[in-house]
Amino acid sequence: MGIKVNLDDQLKTAGMSSKQLCEKVGITEANMSLLRTGQVKGIRFATLNKICFYLNCQVGDLLRFDGELNEENDDEN
Repeated sequence: MGIKVNLDDQLKTAGMSSKQLCEKVGITEANMSLLRTGQVKGIRFATLNKICFYLNCQVGDLLRFDGELNEENDDEN
């Protein structure tokens, strides 16, 4: 997989629902769902900044490298 998203763990730690975070960050619940499941190809730094701010966490708390090289859909070949 490459990068694993740990957003659900941070939501639990913060005692916040996904819907509440969507409202604070200003993204749709559909986009939040894609982010939570790791199905996005990218995220804006501004969005990541807001998520970290409202969850009071670090980027490294949200994203983890699993040690695998993900070459799926790699456009840089």
